[in-house]
Amino acid sequence: MKLSLVGVSHHQAPVELRERVAIDGAAAAALARELADGCEVVVLSTCNRTEIYLASEQQARLDERAAAALLALAGEERDALSAVIYRLGDDSAALHLFRVAAGLDSLVPGEGEILGQVRGAFESGATGPLLDRLFRQALHAGRRARVETAIGESPASVPAAGAALAQQVFGELGGRKVVLVGAGKMSELTARNLRSRGATIAAVANRTLEHGGDLAERVGARAVGLDGVAELLGEADVVVTSTSAQGFVLDGETFGPTVRARRGRPLLFVDLAVPRDVDPALAGADGCFVYDIDDLQAVVEASLAGRRSEAVRAERLVAAEAERFREWQASLSVVPAIASLRARAEEIRAAELAKAEGRLGRLPESERKLVESVTSQIVAKLLHMPTVRMKEAAAAADGLVYADVVRHLFGLEEEERKP
Repeated sequence: MKLSLVGVSHHQAPVELRERVAIDGAAAAALARELADGCEVVVLSTCNRTEIYLASEQQARLDERAAAALLALAGEERDALSAVIYRLGDDSAALHLFRVAAGLDSLVPGEGEILGQVRGAFESGATGPLLDRLFRQALHAGRRARVETAIGESPASVPAAGAALAQQVFGELGGRKVVLVGAGKMSELTARNLRSRGATIAAVANRTLEHGGDLAERVGARAVGLDGVAELLGEADVVVTSTSAQGFVLDGETFGPTVRARRGRPLLFVDLAVPRDVDPALAGADGCFVYDIDDLQAVVEASLAGRRSEAVRAERLVAAEAERFREWQASLSVVPAIASLRARAEEIRAAELAKAEGRLGRLPESERKLVESVTSQIVAKLLHMPTVRMKEAAAAADGLVYADVVRHLFGLEEEERKP
């Protein structure tokens, strides 16, 4: 069975393209089920990437179906997206996922949210033996990277980087009023980061007032509906948006007059959403600054110098985990031969015991069980080293040769051909 990956990420695609193919958890699960026609599929969609992981014998055909699904999401931008889609297979695909889970492929290296996003995609995917092993080991690698290295030091997430950007713009954030648009996890994490830097969370605007009220209570703010955002803009210094809306929540035509009415008083929009929440046209107003998720790269770059050595350690750790997965995947090629060998040995053991049934039948039950146990242990010990050697050879690309030799030496071809 082959492993393949088809995706698009922040490395090649700007946010204008990524937002075209960004989907929520429910849509990702639905797409995985749609593509899972006799194969295993997991769809991972975050702010930085949308990737489809597949495991099947029909690799080429599935790769094309996955690419077609991404292009369909892109709509009129399908040609632009087609130029930046990447395809990875087997070892490269596994290593890529392990790096993603460890936060090494993120816009903000070491970000904490990605591990949970990988787990969510795995749990809602259409998995089987190969993708189950792949994603469980990727999650293990991600946890090790955070525990055994300092790759997760601040700013280690998109919310932290957004707060750092606000401090770069205003200097000290003490007394600055922040409005959160969106009441999800991203908003709460951003609020914590801003409050730790001295800012005041003035209000939480959300489509569902009850949901917004829960977050507002936790951060000491008041809750309003989205229809109250225009009024809040008059007093806000920073507006952080992170909704899952499919279009601009703050568009230029509706909110432009409100922003211009501030008469040049600085207003910073930190748009953490993909698709974007804030119309870039608002940046045309005097004193108004609009930063989307790609703009946070400058903040990230400033924090990288002291973390490069930790990133190197995390890369080594992830490479070792990926090698373990490669060896396991390679061993699958010799599993049928191992199974046939063990089945043949057990068949011989059972047949010989059956021949001796006349004498064994006179033994007490406890001694009969002892004979069963001893003969089983003899078979297991005899086959242990051949099994180990075949798996080792599989990891070194000689597994199929060893498997064919074993089939020939023990006459397994004849056994496999029996009806």
